[in-house]
Amino acid sequence: MNKAPEGNKLAILNALNQGGFVSGQLLGEQLGISRAAVSKHIASLQEMGIDIFTVSGKGYCLNHSLPLLDKTQIIEQLAHLECYNSVEVEAIIDSTNSELMRRVQNRQPLESGQILVAEMQQAGRGRRGRTWQSPFGANLYYSYYWRLDDGLQAAMGVSIAVGLAVYDAIKVLYNLDVALKWPNDIYLNNKKLAGVLVELDGQVEGPCHLVIGIGINLLMPDGASAQIDQPWTDLSSHAGSIDKNLLVAVLTQRLAARLAKYQHSGLTQMTAQWNSLNAFAGEVVTLSTGQRQWRGVCEGIDAQGGIVLRQDGVLKSYFGGEISLRKEG
Repeated sequence: MNKAPEGNKLAILNALNQGGFVSGQLLGEQLGISRAAVSKHIASLQEMGIDIFTVSGKGYCLNHSLPLLDKTQIIEQLAHLECYNSVEVEAIIDSTNSELMRRVQNRQPLESGQILVAEMQQAGRGRRGRTWQSPFGANLYYSYYWRLDDGLQAAMGVSIAVGLAVYDAIKVLYNLDVALKWPNDIYLNNKKLAGVLVELDGQVEGPCHLVIGIGINLLMPDGASAQIDQPWTDLSSHAGSIDKNLLVAVLTQRLAARLAKYQHSGLTQMTAQWNSLNAFAGEVVTLSTGQRQWRGVCEGIDAQGGIVLRQDGVLKSYFGGEISLRKEG
């Protein structure tokens, strides 16, 4: 990937993010490029869904400010929280999860706790092969590498711990109470706010490599919502202006704490809290694998992180993989 054009796009956005109009001539002088090149970058950013006004004689202006990533600020915030994770920030990437998984599979050295965040994903992924809508600068696209030495079986409840870490971060920063949908979604006011994608590489026994992807809607443009097949919301609609760098740092701190607790005692200390946040508690739901379906009343999760349905008065647990959970009605 040619880094210079992407760096210029970020520099233009940072200049526009200060507010007001900025002329193409001034942007070109600051970046050492022509006004025509500035115009091409602006057009490219508009194609990515960013709302930029162009006014002859005045220049360019953002319709609203964007929460942008800054590696230096993230590192400073992490240090303030006494976290010292390695951080990488990309402007545009296919998928933060895909990039870390490539490194795992190519046996490139990775330190547990490595963070990769991006302003835009060109091939963002959700569970079951779904596309995660990833417009430039609008949301948080975050991946975290974690090594677990207890084998694949020990990782089966990790998405439960990750969902609680997202709850923790949003509660401490914005005093908002989100709900959790098994196995990997975060809801706010009955609409999807965020999602989790945990990918594994390893053996049944021995070291297991996990890439934990978290996507949080921060300032989702209306134009990006056409391909989303369920009600959604974003954080700025409920919390106002978002400091994305602080969010990355606090999310990292809370995720590390939840994973440490999970590694020490599994879900023992988390099951009751997750059940208190269950978005579908007491609702009639349908579990589906594509080939089979199960219907029952959602009773929460069990000690291993499986979803528990009451079917004809009997409690039955089901586990993740390619299972989808939907509320009826």
